[in-house]
Amino acid sequence: MDDDRKQRSESLLPYERWIEQALRHVVAQAIEHVAQHGLPGGHHFYITFRTGDPGVELPQRVRAQYPQEMTIVLQHQFWDLSYDRSSETIHVGLSFGGVPAKLSIPLDAVIEFADPHIRYGLRFQSRAAEEPVPKPEPAKPAGALPAPVEASDPDEPAAPSEPGQVVSLDAFRRRSPQT
Repeated sequence: MDDDRKQRSESLLPYERWIEQALRHVVAQAIEHVAQHGLPGGHHFYITFRTGDPGVELPQRVRAQYPQEMTIVLQHQFWDLSYDRSSETIHVGLSFGGVPAKLSIPLDAVIEFADPHIRYGLRFQSRAAEEPVPKPEPAKPAGALPAPVEASDPDEPAAPSEPGQVVSLDAFRRRSPQT
């Protein structure tokens, strides 16, 4: 076989971008479902997003504290959760230091989504970011999740965030028993 055939052909179709768009819509569907039906059982979401991306709306004092990215937890104390399909934006009410606030998070700003109840997580590249796309890093150990931002105490300084990790979906898939 020719050396040309041995090497993987470069795709002229943007499969990676299409896959990422499809997985972002998994996040949108989860938000829509919870907005309509509530969080079932022990499910809850960690959503990490870039605070400086276009369309992100949050209180200026919170943005000043988390100028690059932050993680919110949707579990017990949130309200008015919705997903706007036309603008592809998540809307949610949270309290920061006892002060209620409405957040708007475009789907493109989301860089991580996790449901720790079932150890499910996704990691995205921000489409709005103007930096080069880094190569994927090795998968996190099973159960590893991003550190959440506690919405109730914004006066504590933010710990410097570590670079993002790629989560392998295989680690979260349930396996059928061997027959």
